Amino acid sequence: MDAMMFDDAFTELPLMAILRGFDRERTTEISRRAWDVGIRLVEVPVQNDAAFEALAAAVAAGAVRGEIVGAGTVTTVERVRRAAAAGARFTVAPGFCREVAEASLSAGLPHLPGVATATEIQQAQSLGLTWLKAFPAAELGASWIRAMHGPFPDARFVATGGMTLANTREFLAAGAAAVSLGSALADAEQFARLPELIADIRKAAQ
Repeated sequence: MDAMMFDDAFTELPLMAILRGFDRERTTEISRRAWDVGIRLVEVPVQNDAAFEALAAAVAAGAVRGEIVGAGTVTTVERVRRAAAAGARFTVAPGFCREVAEASLSAGLPHLPGVATATEIQQAQSLGLTWLKAFPAAELGASWIRAMHGPFPDARFVATGGMTLANTREFLAAGAAAVSLGSALADAEQFARLPELIADIRKAAQ
């Protein structure tokens, strides 16, 4: 289940949007901006009540357009429950917790757990999770992606944490299956350069 949704979204464009700390209106605005450039998946981290309100607003905006919104920073079973109630279509966590992953899958929500070690990758794969969040990616380095593909060739890493327009190409070239962007969507100067990156990514995929 997780593989099918992520496969479909990232085949079109291997980028995901992370919208952390914005209010309802700003979250909806940036979500639409992401969808307009072809980014299919939007993640709204849910660390407080205001964030759950922003998630619900993004879900409603996405429903109008047939777009997918998920909940991030889902670190407890209670957050899984609240994310599902808000209409999230998937969950993301900064680390791997079997209880959270199982709760998400039981709720019918594909789960993207954070991994930073071979042990965590192996534990996640034992639950059938093939899409994994490499976090914090900038600190791990693009070489980490390449190294982990040796023992785990079926793992599909979404590089997350410290990702910018400058290092996205490097991580994709190293074997990352997708990259999560935050500030590049919220900052007008960076967003103006995003179409060039997207064009390069699509050209490389041809």
